[in-house]
Amino acid sequence: MGEVINVVVAFAVIVFVFRWITTSSDSPSQRSAADTLGFRPKNVTQDMIDTISNMFPDIPPDNIRYDLLRTGSVELSSNKILERGFLESPPPAYFTLYPRDANAEQAARPAQARSGATSTAIKVQKQTLIDRYNLKDRVAAAEPSTLGPEDLTTGKAAWEDSAEKREASLKERKAQMILAARQRMLAQQQKAS
Repeated sequence: MGEVINVVVAFAVIVFVFRWITTSSDSPSQRSAADTLGFRPKNVTQDMIDTISNMFPDIPPDNIRYDLLRTGSVELSSNKILERGFLESPPPAYFTLYPRDANAEQAARPAQARSGATSTAIKVQKQTLIDRYNLKDRVAAAEPSTLGPEDLTTGKAAWEDSAEKREASLKERKAQMILAARQRMLAQQQKAS
C-alpha cells in the first residue's frame, strides 16, 4: 500500500513539473494577451483592417481590430456590422496591449478617405434642392404669391397616356412641392424675425 502512495505522489510531481516547464516555454506576450483579453487572439493583418475600413469607414479602427482579434475573419466581422450596424468597442484592457496612436490611426484610413473624394462628397451634400432640380429661374421669377403653400400641392395629378408625359408631370409636381416648402420656410423665417 505504501508503494502505491509513493507512485501516485511521484506521478503528481512529474505532471506538475511537466506543466510548469511547458507553460513557461510559451511566449509571454501570447500568454499575457490571452489573459488580458480573456480569449486567445487570432492573427490580424493591416490588410484585414483596411478591408473592413474601406467597406465601413464610420467604424473606428480599434473596434475593427478588436473584433478581428476575436473572430480572425473579415467575413464574420463584416456580417456583424451588416446585422447590427456597429461593432462593440474594446474593453480598457485592449488598450494596454494595443495603445492608441494618432499616426497609426491615420495610416489605417484608406487613401481614398484622405484624398479629394471627401471634399467632393461634402460639396454634393451642400447642394440645395433648388440647384438639383434647376428651379433657380422659377424662384427668381416667382414673386410672393397670394396663394398659400398648401394650394400648390393639393391637386391630384391626372394619369397621363405616355411615360414621357407622366415623367414630366412628376417633375412638375416635385418642383411645386419644393417651391411650396421654400415658401413655408420663408414664411416661418419672417414670423421668427
